[in-house]
Amino acid sequence: MAGLGAVVNPVTPDAAAVWPPTPEGVAQAAQRWRAGELVAFPTETVYGLGADATQDAAVAKVFAAKGRPSDHPLIVHVASAQDLPAFVREVPPAVARLVTHAWPGPLTLILPRRPGVAQAAAGGQDSVGVRCPSHPVAQALLRAAQALGVAGVAGPSANRFGRVSPTRAQHVWQEFSGQVPVVDGGDCAVGIESTIVDATRGALVILRPGHYTAAQLSEWAGEPVLSLDALSQTAPKASGTLASHYAPQARVRLWPRERLWALATEGATPPPEVAVWSPDPSPAGWVGPWRIQPQDPHDCARELFATLRELDASGVREIWVSEVPEGEAWAGVADRLRRAAA
Repeated sequence: MAGLGAVVNPVTPDAAAVWPPTPEGVAQAAQRWRAGELVAFPTETVYGLGADATQDAAVAKVFAAKGRPSDHPLIVHVASAQDLPAFVREVPPAVARLVTHAWPGPLTLILPRRPGVAQAAAGGQDSVGVRCPSHPVAQALLRAAQALGVAGVAGPSANRFGRVSPTRAQHVWQEFSGQVPVVDGGDCAVGIESTIVDATRGALVILRPGHYTAAQLSEWAGEPVLSLDALSQTAPKASGTLASHYAPQARVRLWPRERLWALATEGATPPPEVAVWSPDPSPAGWVGPWRIQPQDPHDCARELFATLRELDASGVREIWVSEVPEGEAWAGVADRLRRAAA
């Protein structure tokens, strides 16, 4: 974990702990953010590695702890839509309509950044990604921090750069060897990162699919929300959009459902070296880890990262995953699996 010791407090009883979401724990986290330190926190999507978005030195600790390039922007979390002017220059009417319907919730909006604010969190870009999480603990933390003068919290997923996102406090604890305190908000209800919509061009464009679909967003915005493929333009850098991302140590291989079953029953690979995540039950004689993949897209998203982490921890060399169905409802899960397997 090169460099982490230089950017967070050493392991001590109060600096390296899983904190309960009590008023005392919330106040302690808010005070730590105000002091320019790191605290991981729960959201409805995944756990975030938080720092005061207005303190560039604090944001630098996030990049260092994750091993993330400093030009790869972070998402700023705010307590409400009323906090947008602290970070953005303008809010187009369609975005205002989206916010009314989708916030608090798993939607990140990329908007023109207010000059002189959150430059490090934005990766030096003139735009900034902002979202308002719905998790009650996240809301309590953001409001407590706001009362201390913290306008917003930069919070990428609380894991090493490119690795599997955490959906439980225990995942964060394991990821950083106990050196980053985390407020425990239970299991994340959504389980995959927010939908990202870019509002800095002539049209609203999804840069990263998630819980909300293009159809939902279009209805709420009162105008079409397009996929990036629909435009021949270059997108700004955004969180979680690299070709390879969300990857465990074991190699992830995606298979059509029928092909995976055939491989599992043919015995072409020694079963102990392979773990499987499939809608089908394990065949007779299979001795490696096998988990049942939910056939509801929201249930599947909720279990995705926790399942990858569990199977990876079993020590297998490969994780075979059944491809999920096509369609907008599955786009977020399909996106994460493609990147994990890249």
